[in-house]
Amino acid sequence: MTAEKYQKPTDAELEILQILWANGPSSVRFVNDQLNLHREVGYTTSLKLMQIMVDKKLAIRNTDSRTHIYAANVNESDTQGKLLEKFLDRTFRGSATQLVLQALGNHKTSPKELAAIKALIEKMETTGD
Repeated sequence: MTAEKYQKPTDAELEILQILWANGPSSVRFVNDQLNLHREVGYTTSLKLMQIMVDKKLAIRNTDSRTHIYAANVNESDTQGKLLEKFLDRTFRGSATQLVLQALGNHKTSPKELAAIKALIEKMETTGD
């Protein structure tokens, strides 16, 4: 999606994208079954959402076989970055510091997570990023 306007996925579309990112190209039935592990979603609802996602270019559909297969058409990391940027701007007035402080203050952080955060900070300090 280089020159095209970024289409922000809805919460329901993001849930489907997460299934596609984790499992690769999938049928509507598979995606619907995965959604139903967490909450009840009708098959036709899943189908309609996935058709809309194709229209928005968030997903692509392979119609070579009787069972249509859908795949994510947006990169997980890029999508997370764009959503985080919008969230950061709207919620924390663009302050990554406030976001991190809020997240660490409201969440029990494991020693492994803290070590990863420290390593990232050290890397940023040495590379100047």
